[in-house]
Amino acid sequence: MAPELFDRAELGESPADEPEQLYDRTLQTTLGELQGDASENNTKLTFRITDVGSDAAYTEFIKHELTRDYLRSLVRRGSSKVESFETVLTSDDHRVQIQPVAFTTKKADHSQERAIRKTMTEIVRETARDRTFADLVDGIVEGRLSSAIYSEAKQVYPLRRVEIQKLTLEARPEEVAEEEAASVDVDEEDVDVDEAEE
Repeated sequence: MAPELFDRAELGESPADEPEQLYDRTLQTTLGELQGDASENNTKLTFRITDVGSDAAYTEFIKHELTRDYLRSLVRRGSSKVESFETVLTSDDHRVQIQPVAFTTKKADHSQERAIRKTMTEIVRETARDRTFADLVDGIVEGRLSSAIYSEAKQVYPLRRVEIQKLTLEARPEEVAEEEAASVDVDEEDVDVDEAEE
């Protein structure tokens, strides 16, 4: 079953002899299949099984990705493709990588591409900081984040389209907390070394 964010839709079946074998398996589907809308088949969604009930396995969302052929279809001769990669923390401490991409109407020069990239980066950071992971995913799947980037970035240079080509869950809150705890330990050791040298 998909997470609540996707209305607990059925993702498919995964055969196993024991329920334990299902944990950490990943399932891929398209947004079109989940929503019963063939026009959304260019969006691939990946889920990981995190919990197993008596006759159902429950998943968490881990990746949203546009298909290669769809992205290729957006590229036009004489226009620019501007990409950005941002790793951000949501308001509920999920670390995600978001990759927006903008397609201009005509060829943009380097300074314009830089300005578009900067706008994309700022909007992605702000959006992630103010939203929970579920809200962020919903905003990307529903196209709200790409629309927000489009309306801001088109003031820099005329754009034909903006898409979020990929969103990947890199770490859950507990993993982020563990990493932060580990990095603090390292810093304290560094301080001790400096004092010893003095």
